[in-house]
Amino acid sequence: MRWPDDAKNWPLTAYSRRVLHRPHRWHIQEHGEGPLILLIHGAGGATQSFRGLFPILAQTHHVVAVDLPGQGFTQLGAQQRCGLDHVSEDLLSLCRNQGWTPDIVVGHSAGVAIALRMWELGMRPTRGIVGINAALGNFKGVAGWLFPMMAKALAATPFSAGVFAGTSTRSSVRNLVQGTGSKIDQDGLELYYRLTTDKGHVDATLSMMAQWSLDSLVARLGHIDAPVHLITGLDDKAVPPKVSRDAVQSLPHGKLTELSGLGHLAHEEDPVTFAQLITQT
Repeated sequence: MRWPDDAKNWPLTAYSRRVLHRPHRWHIQEHGEGPLILLIHGAGGATQSFRGLFPILAQTHHVVAVDLPGQGFTQLGAQQRCGLDHVSEDLLSLCRNQGWTPDIVVGHSAGVAIALRMWELGMRPTRGIVGINAALGNFKGVAGWLFPMMAKALAATPFSAGVFAGTSTRSSVRNLVQGTGSKIDQDGLELYYRLTTDKGHVDATLSMMAQWSLDSLVARLGHIDAPVHLITGLDDKAVPPKVSRDAVQSLPHGKLTELSGLGHLAHEEDPVTFAQLITQT
């Protein structure tokens, strides 16, 4: 998405700024005073995912939310740096450049894997990591090889992102969100529609999917001695709650909270409850 042309009516742009820290030009939202909370969105999302949570946390904390490379308003500087290791390295480098020392790192979905990998690379949030519907398991069976192959094929095919963005409709976005088990308001659906109709955002998301691999990280969960609080919505249809249950069994200092009636975008459905759980971590 283009800054500032596409930023009209985008949530919380009063707290937005852009930082060129190679290889990317990052979009950052930052507000509040106190212990620092870093928010990392999932694949295909952007800072808008925290539009309800961010202002609540900022009442008592210094809160930073960042668009991942190529997604939202962060300009991708290197197409090949969309995988887990590269994104984690680049985000950690940005944090060090900005002098951010998080008290808590909060990740949603794929953002949880990034938070854990950043811990391995040397980031040590003093109160630990909070994971929301953590995507810490690969697809099983046929989907395990079919989905990555599709993403790689789409990412390598000229115009594929443009075709996807050009054919996305408000109805298809509503069906996609409902398919995750979540119910969000019309404003939230409109924001996802704007993301899915932007070629650059779609292209970066496809590149992230194509380059993503969790096998090594999942195999090392037993060596990650961070305090990790995983929160899962029991209605999540995108990442089954069993993924978080299994991960907690491997994490030396893992804790699990399960919430009924919430899907994959649980923090968008009930930001008040998530703010309480995060600040009590």
